[in-house]
Amino acid sequence: MGILSRFTQIISSNVNALLDKAEDPVKMCDQYIRESQADLEQVKKETAEVMAEEKRCKRMIDENDAEIAKYLGLAKAALEAGNEEDAKVFISKKQELEANGASLKIAYDAAVANAAKMRQLYDKLNADIKTLKARRDAVDVKMSVARTQEIVNKYSDAGAKFEANMGAFARMEEKADKMLDTSEAMAELTAETQNDSDAELLAVKYEKPT
Repeated sequence: MGILSRFTQIISSNVNALLDKAEDPVKMCDQYIRESQADLEQVKKETAEVMAEEKRCKRMIDENDAEIAKYLGLAKAALEAGNEEDAKVFISKKQELEANGASLKIAYDAAVANAAKMRQLYDKLNADIKTLKARRDAVDVKMSVARTQEIVNKYSDAGAKFEANMGAFARMEEKADKMLDTSEAMAELTAETQNDSDAELLAVKYEKPT
């Protein structure tokens, strides 16, 4: 498994563990992003050092190639001057530099590969953090909607209670109306009875003797 695959798995496992334990998912997402940004800064520093090593190896190769060219020139000049012994010395030095150049090339190739891997890791982490920020914003929106849904649910329950109270209130009104109607009916019956009594009393009072 490559370093990028392992790093991606670490990111996934860590964020899932944090979110599972989170009381406030948004705050936990912010904390994870901060930690990832700290990791990014460390990777950036290490990447810069590896890239610097690549440049140092390249500079050493260039300097060694320049030395090879210099001794080759000296050897040619010595031969043109008829100084074969000096030419041999210069050729020997050139061969030493060429052998050294082969070792430098191996080191440089390794440095190039390491720098490419570190740069790839840095770019991947940087992109992942941007993705996490976007996902964090989505979590924030979902939490806001969840909070508003809780408010709606709360007042939906209150609305149902209000409707129940309205129904109970209507029953009380109906009961009061019934009591009032009954009271008025009783009063009406009482008045009729009283009127009948008064009428009979008057009739008795003014009845002519036979």
